[in-house]
Amino acid sequence: MALNKKQRRERIKLKIRKTVNGTSSTPRLTVFRSNTGIYAQLIDDLAGKTLHSAGTDDKTIKVVKANKVEQAKLVGKLIAEKATSAGINSIVFDRSGYLYHGRIKSLADGAREAGLKF
Repeated sequence: MALNKKQRRERIKLKIRKTVNGTSSTPRLTVFRSNTGIYAQLIDDLAGKTLHSAGTDDKTIKVVKANKVEQAKLVGKLIAEKATSAGINSIVFDRSGYLYHGRIKSLADGAREAGLKF
């Protein structure tokens, strides 16, 4: 039986999570993409805690009139600023089963521009 889009993404997500783990020094940057927004979290998998989060619902991003790709870049910059203020310079990127183009790539590029290494 063929998989639908959501089942396929979940299968890819589990394959990625087998190899990508975050620690307190190099947390995992995970991305969630909805129809209306994009959200990013820095997660310490050893402690099981979210260190920082950012999304398009943030006040600084809501006031900017931009398309979804530009909003994703702003979210990447915002999460990178929060990480660098907490002393985090390097991360591992978890694309959560989404293809690495469009909004996902834009978020990663924004985080790299703001100083994160991955």
